[in-house]
Amino acid sequence: MDNNGDNLRPLRHSAAHIMAEAVLDLFPGAKFGIGPAIESGFYYDFELPRPVTPEDFPAIENRMREIIRGKYNFNHSTQTVAQARESFKDQPFKLELIDAIAKGELGTHGENSDPDAVRGTDTVSIYQHDTFMDLCAGPHVHNTVEVPEDAFKLMQIAGAYWRGSEKNPQLTRIYGTAWQSKKELDDYLWKLEEAKKRDHRKLGKELELFILPDEVGSGLPIWLPKGAQVRRLIEEYVYQNQVARGYQHVYSPHMGKKQLWITSGHWDLYGDKMYAPMDIDGVDYLVKPMNCPMHMMVYKNSLRSYKELPIRIAENATVYRREQSGELTGLLRVRMITQDDAHIFVRPDQIQDEFLNVLDQTLDQFRTMGFSEFEAWVSVRDPKNKTKYLGDDESWTNAEDAIKAALDSRDMEYIVAEGEAKFYGPALDIMVKDALGRKWQCTTIQVDFQLPRRFQLEYIDADGTAKTPVVLHRAPLGSIERFFAILVEHYAGAFPVWLAPVQAMVIPIADRHNDYAFEVQKKLQAQGFRVEVDTRSERMNAKIRDAQLQKIPYMLVVGDKEAQAAAVSVRLRTGEDLKAMPLDDFVAMAKRLVESKSMELK
Repeated sequence: MDNNGDNLRPLRHSAAHIMAEAVLDLFPGAKFGIGPAIESGFYYDFELPRPVTPEDFPAIENRMREIIRGKYNFNHSTQTVAQARESFKDQPFKLELIDAIAKGELGTHGENSDPDAVRGTDTVSIYQHDTFMDLCAGPHVHNTVEVPEDAFKLMQIAGAYWRGSEKNPQLTRIYGTAWQSKKELDDYLWKLEEAKKRDHRKLGKELELFILPDEVGSGLPIWLPKGAQVRRLIEEYVYQNQVARGYQHVYSPHMGKKQLWITSGHWDLYGDKMYAPMDIDGVDYLVKPMNCPMHMMVYKNSLRSYKELPIRIAENATVYRREQSGELTGLLRVRMITQDDAHIFVRPDQIQDEFLNVLDQTLDQFRTMGFSEFEAWVSVRDPKNKTKYLGDDESWTNAEDAIKAALDSRDMEYIVAEGEAKFYGPALDIMVKDALGRKWQCTTIQVDFQLPRRFQLEYIDADGTAKTPVVLHRAPLGSIERFFAILVEHYAGAFPVWLAPVQAMVIPIADRHNDYAFEVQKKLQAQGFRVEVDTRSERMNAKIRDAQLQKIPYMLVVGDKEAQAAAVSVRLRTGEDLKAMPLDDFVAMAKRLVESKSMELK
């Protein structure tokens, strides 16, 4: 739950029930399913006598306001299964849930099912306000009037299969949002509109960054020259950062024998994300979903001493995962994923220090890229379902404790996410907040005792005995494709100068100024800048406007005065006019911003 989190849940849950009553009033004969509070709002599922459209929203919202003004209490009670079946005799979806509750297939209410329920029950939990009643365990506000009339809005309509199964009827899902004040609602709606403007798929097309052609296949992007330039700058920065911290870089194949991923455990526990084997010379091969086995081979290539550890093996490598078509979203979810991947082989006594080194490197990179707010999640095993994971209890406890100890030593707050660990080890997952306050999961840093054992990795310890190293898996950006999409939306396509695919557009006022424009371009390119010249027969202001739409940081206008003075008139993409300045002064200013990786334009 975002923003005020649990504080908003009762309000949103109550708004959902109020909406359901309004829909049932306006659509006689409607059948209803479930209606929980969700992040930023709520929804309810309905089987309706006629299709509902956004044009129906005003009538539903007005009826909701009438119900709110009725000042009805939300009253909690319990009913026996028999009583509940009578209460909901005209609601087939509720009758199905009541039967499931009685059999122990759900919890005692319909909206938050309990998959661990193993016993049936004779009673169900009920909430009622006015004429509307539902299977529900809450929470709710005390009275309908506590839902502000001017702080909710119905948002959209979608289809949803009953209980998430395509074998069941498809219901109409109506989404809404609810907040504690009109200002919060207005802020949220503004962010939604701003998010549409920043959508990386829209900007990717407008700024010519990447394409996803049907002819190539879903989830398989092609990077256009401008997008490829930004990607290359990101990768070069990451590479230089890694070299400075002692990483050794390798290249590995895009495929390997199936046995590699049987040994690693991926085939058994990650197989649903992997593509089918290919028969090559009678041997099964797989395109790689992970780089781990390849880097295990790098380590295994030599006899290792305890003095060599930690050994840091890095690779910007593309892997391939079988994502479902419905999950693919621009560059945020693709089938070919390039990771800023590395595997660090350490002695057990080095885990905490090396983990902190990776954490520091990760946060430093994010800050350089323009992100300053983070959220940390420690993903641990589900203790009730240990068969999903490799290894023994002791190694898992040691790995989880190592992560927590490292974070505690930094006084870094974190959330423990039970059941979110990778199958071979727990992880620290870091989310970044973008310019709109949205959270994006990027980094993963995993502590792994399992794969070194499975691949029989060793080092010779100080006492001359062979020991098994521990591996830290780390990908600070997570996926170059996903991070690029996040970066586009964070900056709304207006990259800082050091990352901008085109840093300056030289704009000659008239054709006679073209020669000087190309001279300016040549001098800037000699200094390492990415510069274009607009020689189109358009008006100067139109050229400036077009360059601004392309999010180019600088427009350098040149005419007679600039040519005579070896100067340029500098306009910023923000619209600010810095007036004429000597070309050398512009070079010094821009170079300072690029070298410092500044977010500023002057």
